[in-house]
Amino acid sequence: MVRKEIKNGKILLAEPFMLDPNFKRAAVLLCEHGEEGSVGFILNKPLNMRIDELIEDFPEFDSDVLFGGPVQTDTIHYIHNLGELIDGSIKVVDGVFWGGDFEKLKFLISSHLIKPENIRFFVGYAGWSEGQLKDELVYGSWVTAEMDANYLFKVTPNELWQKVMYNKGDTYTVIANMPDSLNWN
Repeated sequence: MVRKEIKNGKILLAEPFMLDPNFKRAAVLLCEHGEEGSVGFILNKPLNMRIDELIEDFPEFDSDVLFGGPVQTDTIHYIHNLGELIDGSIKVVDGVFWGGDFEKLKFLISSHLIKPENIRFFVGYAGWSEGQLKDELVYGSWVTAEMDANYLFKVTPNELWQKVMYNKGDTYTVIANMPDSLNWN
């Protein structure tokens, strides 16, 4: 049996032919993992809406919103590279932070101290109950990869799954270049 390390800051890449439409070719950043379960955000599913269109009292801000996952789709989350500039944010890995004081975030945006390339917003999240993610890894639903802040802030969402898979090297390079549908083979 292959052991796969599950911890905060890992990327979970959906196996190429996962049928669940929520996770088809998804790249998920694992932000919280513990005995009680796991929380992550799908990094590559844009919703074609802006955050200031979604939240009524949000300052004008040209930042896209992504589908974070199918759990609690009535919630907004954000991941950024601003560190402790936003009080209460949690470091996920070097250069990547989760959440923080929402009112301060809005103030910093309205003061033009945060640019759209510094932050990603998500509707909902991906969640796993105790032991569920481990079982899915054993089953082969996910491939783990190391997170790099550049994946989130420099790679377009539509290229992310393929880029991370390719960067794993070896057989993953071949997987990265597989067509999206078996019909294309």
